[in-house]
Amino acid sequence: MIETVRWRDGVIRMLDQTLLPDREVYLELDSIESVHEAIRALRVRGAPAIGIAAAYGVLLGAWPERGDDARAAEAARSAADYLETARPTAVNLFWACDRMRRSIDAARTAGGPVADRLLTEADLILEEDLEMSRRMGEHGANLLSDTPRVLTHCNTGGLATGGLGTALAVVYAAQAMGKRPEVFADETRPLLQGARLTAWELKRTGIPVTVQCDGAAAWCLKHKRIEAVFIGADRVAANGDAANKIGSYGVALAAREAGVPFYVVAPSSTIDPACPEGGRIEIEERDAGEVLAWSGLSTTPGGVEAYNPAFDVTPATLLSGIITEKGVFRPPFERLAESAVK
Repeated sequence: MIETVRWRDGVIRMLDQTLLPDREVYLELDSIESVHEAIRALRVRGAPAIGIAAAYGVLLGAWPERGDDARAAEAARSAADYLETARPTAVNLFWACDRMRRSIDAARTAGGPVADRLLTEADLILEEDLEMSRRMGEHGANLLSDTPRVLTHCNTGGLATGGLGTALAVVYAAQAMGKRPEVFADETRPLLQGARLTAWELKRTGIPVTVQCDGAAAWCLKHKRIEAVFIGADRVAANGDAANKIGSYGVALAAREAGVPFYVVAPSSTIDPACPEGGRIEIEERDAGEVLAWSGLSTTPGGVEAYNPAFDVTPATLLSGIITEKGVFRPPFERLAESAVK
């Protein structure tokens, strides 16, 4: 298991994913500004991991004021408001901050120490994430043969969660069951989360992984005997439309043409019952520089513009199922929204 984000004696210990696979560096964040920057700069990424980081970030806001409950509550609420401005699409960020706000209210009503209540709640969010990952993995692995080849997009493993994963949890669970999974990982431009992060994770666990450029996904689905596609999600609308890393929609279209099942794997905390359909999901657009250069080297001529949406939305009509900790939901996803954790 990867300790993506943890609380350690008044600081947040976080694996800096921007430095992988070359360097494994853990940051020790002791300010709300540093947590906000880490979320914005993708030092921590993946909807569940962002939610965990935000929960501990709210706790961090209250920590210096823990001797004064009124000031601690005010500081924690301010931290929650600020952290929610870091990224717009991942619903777990807002879900976690809302849970922490409710904990502040409960502490003030009961008269207990605010910081202690926040620490308990943040730890619970982490523990719940790990348990949801285990259950999602088992549900998904039961869909696979003994020697499955699966295709993934972006990173959906321990790095994207509290330490186990969403879509990659399916692969890990299959391995634990004695199956022999093999993964084809889209490199996932422009920041290469598949090439840098998914391949790093799978190599550590001994699971065979082949990295391919994003443009090869459709051809791979047609010719490489792929059994299923598993992706994660940053927000799932009530009707099953799923926002995930840019490129997911194209893979879904190719999978439909190739006759390959396409599954979204996400905890119920990623389902947004208040969002009726995918057209209502705010899509983050990131700096053009992520497309125009890599590692300080220009990849385009000077003066060229770039369009850099971080996510796209795969319509529910292209999904074979949505796997949460509560089971496998099939189209038309009528019970999906009511299953969401709140």
